[in-house]
Amino acid sequence: MPSRLHVRIPYEQLASRLPDLLNRRLQPEVALRGEDLDRLDSQLLETSAAALARNGLTATVHAPFLDLNPGALEPLVFEATALRYRQALAAAALLKAKVVVLHPGYEYWKYGGRDELWLEASLTFWPPLLELADQYGLQLVLENVFETKPEPLVTLLNRLDSPTLGHCFDVGHWHLFSKVSLDDWFTALGPHLCHLHLHDNTGNGDDHLPVGEGDIDFDRLFHHIDTLPNAPSMTLEVTGEDALLRALSNVADYLA
Repeated sequence: MPSRLHVRIPYEQLASRLPDLLNRRLQPEVALRGEDLDRLDSQLLETSAAALARNGLTATVHAPFLDLNPGALEPLVFEATALRYRQALAAAALLKAKVVVLHPGYEYWKYGGRDELWLEASLTFWPPLLELADQYGLQLVLENVFETKPEPLVTLLNRLDSPTLGHCFDVGHWHLFSKVSLDDWFTALGPHLCHLHLHDNTGNGDDHLPVGEGDIDFDRLFHHIDTLPNAPSMTLEVTGEDALLRALSNVADYLA
């Protein structure tokens, strides 16, 4: 598999699954939860980084997201999010990760349609974190979740205008929540796209099926990917060994 491909691994499975990942030359996207950061094993991250490097592999990291929001208006939520994101960046640095995926916290109805409230808070939140990411040598990418249109993310990325901050396109979330076409999404956010989350669904739930087992048009997706000036890294976001095997098989032709 190409060096830009990763597979989702929960942090608590990293130690047990790393030998098999190395044997199969698979790169982890380590998914962190808040409780993982509270009991983080720094030595595990450092030894994992060394083992990956010896095999010419690397890792990405997915920061915690439950109950967190970098666009929060509530000061305590804002500070809790900043703390967890700083901890996630420190963990990613120990793992020698290249990319950290974070949720931007945008929801149209949460702000009563007043996108400017989320934007103003976000413009305060991100600059200190980008400075920290620069110190660690990390690329941060914002993943679309509940966005029905690309404009909120486009506006934030353009206003921050930082090479350290890009977009993670989650095609499953796009299929569930977006009201714009794949073509329009890539027109708006393609220039910012650095990373992909690949999984499938039928539009009824966030099922995280292997590529090709729902009804997402992956031919169209990879047509757009192939037109980008820089090939993005990508992660197969599926759960379980059987699903991973199917996902690897189904995506192989697209990455040949």
